[in-house]
Amino acid sequence: MTTVPTPQLSAFSEGLSFALDPFQVRACTALENGHGVLVCAPTGAGKTIVGEFAVHLALAAGRKCFYTTPIKALSNQKHNDLVSVYGPEKVGLLTGDSSINSDAPVVVMTTEVLRNMLYADSPALHGLSYVVMDEVHFLADRFRGAVWEEVILHLPEDVALASLSATVSNAEEFGGWIKTVRGDTTVVVDETRPVPLWQHVMVGRRLFDLFDYDGKKTEVDPELTRYIAQRRQADRFADFDRPRRRGPHDRGGRPPTLYRPPSRPEVITRLDEDGLLPAITFIFSRAGCDGAVAQCLRSRLRLTTEQERHEIVAIIDRRTEGLPEADLDVLGYWQWREGLLRGIAAHHAGMLPVFRHTVEELFTKGLVKAVFATETLALGINMPARTVVLERLVKFNGEQHAALTPGEYTQLTGRAGRRGIDVEGHAVVLWTPELEPSEIAGLASTRTFPLRSSFAPSYNMTINLVHRMGPDPARELLERSFAQYQADRSVVGLVRGIERGQKMLDEIANEVDGHDGSVLQYVRLRAGLAERERAAARASRLERRGAANEALAALKRGDVIAIPHGRRNGVAVVLEPAHDEDDPRPLVLTEHRWAGRISSADYSGGAEPLGSLTLPKRVEHRQPKVRRDVASALRSALDEGRVRRPAVGKRRADGSPADADADVERLRREIREHSVHHAPKREELARIGERYLRIERDNAQLQKKVAAATNSLARTFDRILTLLTERGYVEASSELGMKVTEDGMLLARIYSESDLLVAECLRRGLWAGLKPAELAAVASAVLYESRGDTVSPTGEAPTAALRGALAETHRALARLRRDEQLHHLAPTREIDEGFVAAVYRWATTGDLAASLAAAGDTGTALPAGDFVRWCRQVVDLLDQIHKAAPDAALRSAAKTAVGDVRRGVVAVDGT
Repeated sequence: MTTVPTPQLSAFSEGLSFALDPFQVRACTALENGHGVLVCAPTGAGKTIVGEFAVHLALAAGRKCFYTTPIKALSNQKHNDLVSVYGPEKVGLLTGDSSINSDAPVVVMTTEVLRNMLYADSPALHGLSYVVMDEVHFLADRFRGAVWEEVILHLPEDVALASLSATVSNAEEFGGWIKTVRGDTTVVVDETRPVPLWQHVMVGRRLFDLFDYDGKKTEVDPELTRYIAQRRQADRFADFDRPRRRGPHDRGGRPPTLYRPPSRPEVITRLDEDGLLPAITFIFSRAGCDGAVAQCLRSRLRLTTEQERHEIVAIIDRRTEGLPEADLDVLGYWQWREGLLRGIAAHHAGMLPVFRHTVEELFTKGLVKAVFATETLALGINMPARTVVLERLVKFNGEQHAALTPGEYTQLTGRAGRRGIDVEGHAVVLWTPELEPSEIAGLASTRTFPLRSSFAPSYNMTINLVHRMGPDPARELLERSFAQYQADRSVVGLVRGIERGQKMLDEIANEVDGHDGSVLQYVRLRAGLAERERAAARASRLERRGAANEALAALKRGDVIAIPHGRRNGVAVVLEPAHDEDDPRPLVLTEHRWAGRISSADYSGGAEPLGSLTLPKRVEHRQPKVRRDVASALRSALDEGRVRRPAVGKRRADGSPADADADVERLRREIREHSVHHAPKREELARIGERYLRIERDNAQLQKKVAAATNSLARTFDRILTLLTERGYVEASSELGMKVTEDGMLLARIYSESDLLVAECLRRGLWAGLKPAELAAVASAVLYESRGDTVSPTGEAPTAALRGALAETHRALARLRRDEQLHHLAPTREIDEGFVAAVYRWATTGDLAASLAAAGDTGTALPAGDFVRWCRQVVDLLDQIHKAAPDAALRSAAKTAVGDVRRGVVAVDGT
């Protein structure tokens, strides 16, 4: 069915150099007809055309459009794109540290900026008719995702929402939620890649198709399978012929494979020979990306012409002209520049932002041909390539090394193929001996990327909701979130399970009892008895273990003991007493020459030592001769009667621990006296009744899950509200039910992961009297988060005042976390002082080398890009303190600190 272009869409299309795809026409038509839209399409498919049409509609109607993106780099890029079409007077930019023409009818901004405007009821919202939410699938981000839902829930009803998302497998569910909270919304899903993607595997320097494209696409290419089998067989034969050798590097385990994967320069050279550049190689570590560039520089690899090098130099000089000359060596500028001149670069979050932006421009213009990037590039700016290379299909997820999911694989390879430039895109996986082609095929042929909400109320969100609408409407709004929508949908299946279980319970009850219930009563008595006996046995075991631990902890060197059971049973002498009273494990040597540590599992509680043996000053129990001599001395002492032998006979029978339990005796008596106990088919009836109890237990578990899912966000909101009320941020009001206090309004202006901790420090004056650099340093401690490979910071803070402020902040956090535990709330994150020394040195001197060295001296390794990123986050919090702090002197210090931190490389953007 062909959609007839609407008037504005026809006018918009005339300005384009290409024809719109059907999915773009459907989405744009819906927007012009007054509907909101959710567009889900692959990377590079042209989703942003729909957002740009929303801009066109707003300008044509004399209204406003806000275009939101998840990251500043995307905001800058989109701002430049729209300025080139509509001119600088009609397009503005608002990010954390940039404000350009903010009163323009079209403003590009990060999503957080719009959220803050909504909470503040900013005058800029007047006249707003369209909001574009680019990369709306970011609402699954566990740290920032809630912001997207806050915006969707709080936008005025008359604002049309254009949501642009990567392909997700539950688009209809997401669209259904948006319809619920925003009204008429058209869901447009297009899974067709604009540029076909070919999948390959590189084995050595040979490149194979992953799939048999002559047959079914999901079947692995038989030529690839045969070649890998031949390589493995050749390795086995070569290893068989290799002389065996043992040494410090050959421990006799599985011998290392003889297969040598191609080097990075070899991979790039092969891609260049096949016309597959430009390429992005994804390496899941920053150091790996930098190492790959260094490896290429050590080779003779050069991918640029002389003319291209002239263009590269001009762009580098333009982009980096604001960098202080003294910092170039510290920043690794010269090696970075040399890589660019050869057409090679790294791209990761540890790089200086101006370096990253320069790489992006050069790659987009085709001047840089090979980029080694971390996976963050796949989530960010528009930087497509002809080819994407994956060195490994395993990455570190923050806790452990885990295999890539199909969704992650699709997201990474989605960068391959440039629309309007490439006829086809290519994904290349480098083969390693432990990798099966079928594994790669499974990843490449699966399209599963469900969108899961990460929404949860925070302190700042709660205080703003109560201030804007009161507690009851706020609770209702939370119950309309996508997180609750998904939880409620999951409850539907659970409720059906409960209903099925209840039906089975009714049938069983009728089968065994009719209406008198005697069989079920009897079965419950038996179940209660079994549980009581198990509890008594558990208590007895714990008592025996406690007695054994007490006895083990009391043993001294030279004590001779009996080990009554187990593999080491017999007589033993204590060589070394236990060190841990909670889990005592003394070192002993048995008469059979075994030496090792024993625990309460080996030793009976309450047993007295059999005697003692005089031991040499040092007993090297790992030496066989020493073990033999000590065991011989132990046996002699036993034979000569200097140490008594353990009593021979059966282990003392204490009887069942349940025998002395009054409840157990009562239950046994009731069972014996019950009428069903004497029924001819007692055990048959009991088995049916036991099945009833199992289904009843399963239903109880399902009901707990339903209770946990239903209104879970509202319960968290109520707990937060109770804590905030106790701390004076909210108080009772006869008119509104709840009223936000002056302290509460301070909290409402703090947007930070540690929002309540910051508010506590400000209102209690814990940071009062600090100098600007000291304030920047203490602010960093509530923001900074050390990377997993960084050790805890060492050394003292630079000044006494700063040390005092940090100590007070730690104490405030401890009090807060106690309250959070009391109210069953997630704890506020720990303070991290890893950036304190660096930002203090920077704010006082502006010396980059000294600042990075100060971080290193305290055990924090900081790449320049991380340094700049954390400085900018400190600036953002300082700016909030400048606007929110109740103390005029503190506001002034915060304002000065913003200038002291935002200078030099921190201020250079390069956009």
